[in-house]
Amino acid sequence: MSHCENPLWPCAMTGAVACLAGFEDVAVIVHGSSGCYFYPASLLPYPIYGSHLLETEIIFGSGSRLQDVVTRMPGTHAAVAVVTTCVPSLVGEDIHALLAGVGGVLVVDAPGFIGQFERGWQAAQQVLPARVDPEKTGVNIDGLNPIDPFYRGNVLEARRLLSLAGLSPGTFFSSDRFQSLSQSGAYTLSTNPDLTGTVGTPAGSLLGLEATRRAFRTLGDRYPAMDGDAVEKEIARAEERISKVCDKFLRRHNPPAVAIFGSRSYALHAADLLTYSLDASILCIGSRNGPVHAAYPAEEMTEFPSIKERIERDHPDLVLGSSYEQSVCGDAAFVPLTPPIRGRIFLHARPLIGPEGALLLIEEVLNGCLDRMKKR
Repeated sequence: MSHCENPLWPCAMTGAVACLAGFEDVAVIVHGSSGCYFYPASLLPYPIYGSHLLETEIIFGSGSRLQDVVTRMPGTHAAVAVVTTCVPSLVGEDIHALLAGVGGVLVVDAPGFIGQFERGWQAAQQVLPARVDPEKTGVNIDGLNPIDPFYRGNVLEARRLLSLAGLSPGTFFSSDRFQSLSQSGAYTLSTNPDLTGTVGTPAGSLLGLEATRRAFRTLGDRYPAMDGDAVEKEIARAEERISKVCDKFLRRHNPPAVAIFGSRSYALHAADLLTYSLDASILCIGSRNGPVHAAYPAEEMTEFPSIKERIERDHPDLVLGSSYEQSVCGDAAFVPLTPPIRGRIFLHARPLIGPEGALLLIEEVLNGCLDRMKKR
C-alpha cells in the first residue's frame, strides 16, 4: 500500500485514477512506485497501468521509464492519461516536458499529499477535454465512482430515469467513452454531491427520493417536452412501498438506533431516509471526507480506533459502513455503505440513487434488523 493511502478513505491519487479509469477507452498510467499502483488496482474493476519506478529511477530521473510505458500503450485506446504520485511531484520532474514529443497524453498531478479522494477526482475532471455541445440535448450524469459498491447500479438507475422522462443521456462521469466528452449536454445530474463536476449546469441530485423529484422538476423547466409525470409516478410508487413495509415493521418492533459511517453525502442520505421512513434514532454520523453540517450528531472520523470507540460507546442496533465497522459492530445489524467491503460477493447492480436505490437501502436495513432479532 502507498504510504499516502488511508485504508478507510483513499487519497487524491486514487481519486484521479478512478475518475479517468471510468472511461473505458482511456489507458490510465500511475506514475510512481509499485505500491502506488497496486492500491487503486486492487479497488478498481477496470485495468490500469503503472510505471513501477525503482530506486535508481527515483534518484536519477524517471523520464525514460515513463516515456517507454506511454509509447508501449496499445493503440486501441483513444487517449492515455498519466497520474503522478508523490515521488515524481516531490522530486519536481516536469512530466509535461518529458512527454512533449508524445501526442494525446493527459497529465494529472495528483500526489496523495494534496488531499483526499475527492481532490484527485476534481483534478482529473479539470484535465478531461469535456465541452458542452449546444446541438446535443442529452443530460450528463456525474459522481459515478468505479470503486463505489453502488457504481453499476447507479449507472443503470440514472439511465432508467432519463429513459422514463424521455431524455437522452449526455456524458456519464465516469462511465462512458472518451469521445462522449466532446458531446456533453447542457445540464448535469449528480449521483454523489461529494463528486460534483464542472461540465454542464447543475440540475440537482438523484441521491434521495425528494432530491430526485426536485431534479426532474428542474429539468422539466428546461425541457418542457419531457415526461416528468413518469418519473413522479415512479417516485410515488417507491414512497408507497417503503411506507407500507416500514409501518408493518414498526407495528412489531421499535425504531432502530443507528450509527452511520461513510462519505458525507451517502451518510447524510442514509440518515435522512432512515429517519423519515423508520423514525430511526441517528446516534452518530462518522464522515470519511470532511465535516458534516446536519441535524444529527456528526463528525469527521478517519481513524479506526475512534470509530471502534464510538460504536462500543453508543451500542447501536444497526451500523452502516465498511468492513472495518462490521468487524467491531458486535451483535448489531450491519449494512454495507462504503468501501472496503470484504467477505461478500456482489454480482448484480445495486443502486443507491433514485427510487430503486431507496428501495434497496430500506430492504437491506429491514432484512438486517430482522436477521439480528432472529439471532437474539
